[in-house]
This record gives sequence, C-alpha cells and structure tokens, in this order.
Amino acid sequence: MIDLPAHIAEERKKEKENTEDSAYVAPEQRVLDPSKLKKSLIDRMPTPTGWRMLILPYRGRATTDGGIVIPEKILDDGQIQTVVGYVLKQGPLVYKDEDKFPNGPWCQEKDWVVFARYAGSRFRIDGGEVRIINDDEILATINDPEDIISF
Repeated sequence: MIDLPAHIAEERKKEKENTEDSAYVAPEQRVLDPSKLKKSLIDRMPTPTGWRMLILPYRGRATTDGGIVIPEKILDDGQIQTVVGYVLKQGPLVYKDEDKFPNGPWCQEKDWVVFARYAGSRFRIDGGEVRIINDDEILATINDPEDIISF
C-alpha cells in the first residue's frame, strides 16, 4: 500500500465520509465480491426468469483437422454468428404452457440446440458471450454441434 501525505489522506477521508450518504459508490469500493469466486462458473451465470433459457453459443474448435490454429477474432465472430448453443439453465416457466407445448418440452438443460440467428438477447461474459432466449425460439435439438456448419 502507498503511504499518502497526511493532507491527501485527510482529504480522501473527508470525501469518503461525504459519500456515505450519497447514492454513488466510492471508486475504491468497485471491486469484485470475493465470496462469489468460490462459486462455480455456472452458479455465477444469470438465472433466467419466466419462460427464458440461458444458452452458451457454440464457439468452434481452436484448430482445424489439419492442425491450423484459428485466430481468436475468427472464433469470437463465429460465436456471435452461430445458431447452435448449449442449454445452461432454464427459467421456472420454461415449457409449462400446455396449450403451446402439448407434447412436452422441446429441450432440456445440457442439450445442444439450434436457434434463430438473431434470437434472444446477447451479452458478453469473460471468455465469450451467452444468450437468453425464449423457450419457443428453439428450432431443433442436435447431438453434436460440429454437425451444423451454417443454418
């Protein structure tokens, strides 16, 4: 830790006291919550609400069969454009509408699925992106994401 001159330390102390009643958070408080680091990555992912599900889009292999290494930029672009993903979590109302899904669920957690190119909401996480899509946006289930080149 850096030792600050007394007048600067006193000024920072006053700033901190003044922000306690404020809606703003002091910059030094903007840190990760260490208690969350002990949880698994899947536990730290958002939990979808209602009839939505959390999908991890397929990223693709980092090397070709011939051994050529694919650049990260190409993998990232492919993950954004993909129509294949892995169902990480499902909301509490997924496939509960018996009028809409008379034959039961179209997919389950841990299934590989195909969805429309622009389906759901995308957001970035450390290591890529995830999507939250509605239960009726699933087009198909598949066994191997490598079987789908483009949809």
